[in-house]
Amino acid sequence: QSSRVLLAATMKGLRLFCCLAPLLLLGAAEDTDDDGEELSKRDRSHIESTLKLSEEKPKDDYSGVLQRLRKIYHTTIKPMEHSYKYNELRQHEITAYQGRALTISDTDGEITSKPMVLFLGPWSVGKSTMINYLLGLNETSYQLYTGAEPTTSEFTVLMHGPKLKTIEGIVMAADSARSFSPLEKFGQNFLEKLVGIEIPHKLLERVSFVDTPGIIENRKQQERGYPFNDVCQWFIDRADLIFIVFDPTKLDVGLELEMLFRQLKGRESQIRIILNKADSLATQELMRVYGALFWSLAPLINVTEPPRVYVSSFWPTEYHPETHKELFLKEEISLLEDLNQVIENRLENKIAFIRQHAIRVRIHALLVDRYLQTYKDKMTFFGDGELIFKDIVDDPDKFLIFKTILAKTNVSKFDLPNREAYKDFFSINPISSFRLLSQQCSYMGGCLLDKIERAIAHELPDLLGSIGFGKKPSVLNCDKTGCGETPKSRYKKP
Repeated sequence: QSSRVLLAATMKGLRLFCCLAPLLLLGAAEDTDDDGEELSKRDRSHIESTLKLSEEKPKDDYSGVLQRLRKIYHTTIKPMEHSYKYNELRQHEITAYQGRALTISDTDGEITSKPMVLFLGPWSVGKSTMINYLLGLNETSYQLYTGAEPTTSEFTVLMHGPKLKTIEGIVMAADSARSFSPLEKFGQNFLEKLVGIEIPHKLLERVSFVDTPGIIENRKQQERGYPFNDVCQWFIDRADLIFIVFDPTKLDVGLELEMLFRQLKGRESQIRIILNKADSLATQELMRVYGALFWSLAPLINVTEPPRVYVSSFWPTEYHPETHKELFLKEEISLLEDLNQVIENRLENKIAFIRQHAIRVRIHALLVDRYLQTYKDKMTFFGDGELIFKDIVDDPDKFLIFKTILAKTNVSKFDLPNREAYKDFFSINPISSFRLLSQQCSYMGGCLLDKIERAIAHELPDLLGSIGFGKKPSVLNCDKTGCGETPKSRYKKP
């Protein structure tokens, strides 16, 4: 009987070995090509040279420019924001969210932050692998976890630091100097899904990367436990470059991806679409996949000029044989040049962003002033102020609110905010809580409107011109620099 038991156990072991042997052989063959040779690692010298990682930082000290930029914001833009409660109309850009006071450290963190590169796309298309490849983190203790299954469930922010360090989301939100404080409004469930990683890497001295959870169309958004689309919108509003990654097996567009593209409306200039894992296809199949990608995305991108599409394989292993290696390498270098351009223009983009913000704050103040002036003109001694102002808010065109702004000020009609937004704005903020712009003046400080218009027309263009022409920020004169000229990147070779 014991011999029968032994024989049965032996036969069971043989069957188990026969079942597992193909899997073991398949796993051993993962790192080999069709000829049985190990796949060699790809040369990274083009990454180092294109991104200029071996070069030292520019000797010019830009701290003076940032200090001047902070001073312009705090003395000319921020007072008007507070007087006319702009934060409650537009809860993005460099302002804090509704219900929290905007402190100096919050604003300074946003102004001095590095350019942000955001990675979006379906699950398991190679977002984390691409970050590992660009930073050279493969086979190091720093590398992000990757796999064929959905592996990234957190928003991961990769930043520069003196040593490898992981920072929890609640710590990042509490430290206002990191500019992530506004993320507290998305709740503690989200902060548990936010993580920061500090890595001593030269590229991260100049830019920050944000890896996001993959889009999974067969899972309800509510199951994430936090407002996923709202969080994505927060990062989209602050990203300098947005990589949307696809691979040949995930080209379908579902509800969550469609919602994501709606959120990207108006940010088309920052979008770059990446068709990853391109060396896994033959030439004819790649052409068909490329066409299918555009066919899927065409209804979602309503712009005349389509976004740039990069076709390559962003991982450390050598390209698959019998594929267009030269084409993939050129595409990769083009993407790196695109990234380097964002790094080189970081200060120009920051100043232009602050100026755009100042223009919107000025327009908002002018509109509130016009609403208030119209209310005062229509209000009589026996009139019902509440009904009169409701009539003005419900039909501003009847009282020429927006047309008067266009006629009397140099405001573009394309910069005017939505009329409906002011219904909600004035439902929270009574018109009586505001003062006319003509009353917002002081003997020592001057008028708020004059100061913000001077910043828009002269001070910020001056600061931008001083960078373009390599001048010191302390000498700012439009007559010398020419504020109307297009600033040149000081990093570019002539």
